[in-house]
Amino acid sequence: MRKARVRHRLSPLALRAYLKLKKKVIAMGIVADRLSVIKPSATVALNSKAMEMKAAGEDVIGLAAGEPDFPTPDSAVQAGVNAILTGDTKYTAPDGRPELKQAVARKFKRENGLDYEPNQVTIGNGGKHVLYNALMATVNPGEEVIIPAPYWTSYPDMVRLAEGEPVIVPCLQENRFKMTAKQLEAAITPKTKWLIFNTPSNPTGAAYTADEIKPLTDVLLKHPHVLVMTDDMYEHITYDGFKPVTIAQVEPKLYDRTLTTNGVSKAYAMTGWRIGYAAGPKVIIDAIRTIQSQSTTNPSSISQTAAVAALDGPQDFIKERALAFQGRRDLIVSMLNQAPGLDCLTPEGAFYVYPSCQGTLGKTTPEGKLIESDEDFAAYLLETEKVVVVPGSAFGLSPHFRISYATSDEVLEEAGRRIQRAAAALR
Repeated sequence: MRKARVRHRLSPLALRAYLKLKKKVIAMGIVADRLSVIKPSATVALNSKAMEMKAAGEDVIGLAAGEPDFPTPDSAVQAGVNAILTGDTKYTAPDGRPELKQAVARKFKRENGLDYEPNQVTIGNGGKHVLYNALMATVNPGEEVIIPAPYWTSYPDMVRLAEGEPVIVPCLQENRFKMTAKQLEAAITPKTKWLIFNTPSNPTGAAYTADEIKPLTDVLLKHPHVLVMTDDMYEHITYDGFKPVTIAQVEPKLYDRTLTTNGVSKAYAMTGWRIGYAAGPKVIIDAIRTIQSQSTTNPSSISQTAAVAALDGPQDFIKERALAFQGRRDLIVSMLNQAPGLDCLTPEGAFYVYPSCQGTLGKTTPEGKLIESDEDFAAYLLETEKVVVVPGSAFGLSPHFRISYATSDEVLEEAGRRIQRAAAALR
């Protein structure tokens, strides 16, 4: 009774605050402590916001999602349909069926000059899942993982979930967002477990040549305790004749220390099919299998069959789509560089640009709001022009923002006009 009387005396505002605090305290007892060190994916959150705004009838342009707007290849679609019709809908081996592992091994031999046996290959529920499994299977509490920034938003939080320590290496626009050998050397300690290496990059589109990778591999050779996790998801989306390479290809001596990861999501426009893969040391592959057997059991049997068809089927369309992406890249880079206060490099690959908005900081919106950060600028674009971009803070390097140009020329042109208009209105 006494507690009820005290609560009744609270003002409505105080009562709401009390209930909010009570709810938080209760949640703290339910939700695991490890969640306190991570946050939801910014890209996923903003893409969801864009879809909600569209559903509400708002004229919003979402440039947050890293998803090709092309269809899945017919060969993969038909293979998936046939799998359903023929009853290929049962459990498979935890980390993928032999046919897909063999197709992945053929892919690595054909395109990267790397020889792997099927027992050195793992199949996961998307590239993100493969990376997560690898970190969970190998990282001990307190071990360090080197992550060049700007980075894909999930890398640091996946490391934290594995109880590791992300070591962020800032790679500035002046060096085209690429890590130097000197930076890598300085970041390595006795606690270093992995280097995560993403080329072409999400979010910048920066891609390393073999000559740029070699100094990094020279450093790695001096530190035999450091493993290398490549993220080659955008390998096939490069421009102007750029020749993509992966680390074990550049330096064969690192073969036994490298987990080479990839997937069918981007090159084959199969994001929703959720098939990623990796090849590397058998001890790591076996550890990943153990993790996966206790989490998802196995990737979708239907998606695995479709992925075999994608990897072994016609590949000509990949170059055609890369040319289309190149045209879109050139369009949005040109329009961004015509916007006051923005500065955008021309990337070598992927389907993202990462313009600097340094020139907008310190300016004021027509409504009188001061732009102090890339988060402010991104919010301003959303509020005034209904354009959704991802602030650079989500990728570990500000003041920038990321645009995905995996959409039509018409949409990009309209988005470019809106961004130019918003930038010109700042004072």
